[in-house]
Amino acid sequence: MAMTVSLVVTEACVKRVVLGVTVAGLVLSAAVAAFALPVGGTIPNLHSPGVDFDNGRYEFNRPGTNHGAFEWWGRLTDASPNDGHNVYAEVKIVGHDWVRYYGRQGSSVQLHKSNWDGAQRYTGQARFRVCRDRGSLRPDNCAPAKLYSYNWDRG
Repeated sequence: MAMTVSLVVTEACVKRVVLGVTVAGLVLSAAVAAFALPVGGTIPNLHSPGVDFDNGRYEFNRPGTNHGAFEWWGRLTDASPNDGHNVYAEVKIVGHDWVRYYGRQGSSVQLHKSNWDGAQRYTGQARFRVCRDRGSLRPDNCAPAKLYSYNWDRG
């Protein structure tokens, strides 16, 4: 009779331990999933004579995801379709020159791009601007550049 009672107590203890380990595993996996999410936000509507950028968003991808890139998207619009000039968006990450992404003259295009430095674990700082390309004889019209940054090492 004593052996049966101790067997029941042991079985109840094992069930509690298994339940505790399962709950702890769920809590830890939720914490890891929260850390794994990219950090991002919205890019405000940008405007300069002849160019508009709206519905913009960005993300700083965590190290090991999409090269730790600065990922961005939005709609680039030629706001002066009859002037004969094209528009572009530019991104500059630390250690690199501006990278230019052209729109379509006289219309709007959706852009979704990623920029990163292959020598770094992640991109921590990016500048973003939009401009109207007025050719080689006149300076381009550009909206003020926006600076975005995030440090994955400090959170």
